[in-house]
Amino acid sequence: MADIVRAFNRVAAKQEAMVDEIERVANVVGRQGVMTERAQLPEGSRGGWAKKLEAVNSLIQDLMQPTTEVARVIRAVAEGDLSQKVELEIDGKTVQGEFFRIGSTVNRMVDQLNAFASEVTRVAREVGTEGRLGGQANVQGVSGTWRDLTDSVNGMATNLTNQVRNIAEVSTAVAKGDLSKKITAEAKGEILELKNTINTMVDQLSSFADEVTRVAKEVGTEGVLGGQANVPGVAGTWKDLTDSVNGMASNLTNQVRNIADVTTAIAKGDLGKKITAEAKGEILELKNTINTMVD
Repeated sequence: MADIVRAFNRVAAKQEAMVDEIERVANVVGRQGVMTERAQLPEGSRGGWAKKLEAVNSLIQDLMQPTTEVARVIRAVAEGDLSQKVELEIDGKTVQGEFFRIGSTVNRMVDQLNAFASEVTRVAREVGTEGRLGGQANVQGVSGTWRDLTDSVNGMATNLTNQVRNIAEVSTAVAKGDLSKKITAEAKGEILELKNTINTMVDQLSSFADEVTRVAKEVGTEGVLGGQANVPGVAGTWKDLTDSVNGMASNLTNQVRNIADVTTAIAKGDLGKKITAEAKGEILELKNTINTMVD
């Protein structure tokens, strides 16, 4: 009977040691996150006791490997490395159940991030570096924030394409002498400032052209002297050109009126008048001829 009691006590002691060891490993691995820890076989234990702890250690190992693999890929993604994938086959065995689902989900996430990054990079290179407008990012299967980001990139590319093409259209028209076009594309910020600047330029050029045409028509075609071009708000070269046109019209008005005054006096028999207006070139020759005739 005593032998039975001693044997039972030994079994109970080993069972208690086994429970303590399993609790210790559960705390270290499950709560402290030390994934390398394993259950140690109590001294003198073998057979069924050893198999129990081997099963526990095998469970820890099977849980650790997929978790470590997922963590490796997520860490790579966080560091900007989108070339890593979760291995769904470990030690020659395909992972099963939740581990397979989680690994597949992470891999799909990496694929979508890869596609998103590649498409955004392509559109940015085409539009920003190569100057090829009209490009759009095409990322299949994305939703949520990734869909919003894709739409934002495409919206930016579309707006920039419309704005630049409209600016190019108006600039080309101005270069060809067509001052009837304006930039109409929606714009904000610095693009809006550029839009307003170009439209103001077109307005000023149109006003300048209209005024120069009017003065030239009045003086050169209709013979109406004294006209002056009035182009508000111009500066620089446009101001100089306006002043030159007005100076030409003013000189021509003074010269023609002076010549008319003298020739009218001659026609009336008054030879006391001479042309005094400043003149150059052929007008000067005409001035000298008339003044010589008077003398």
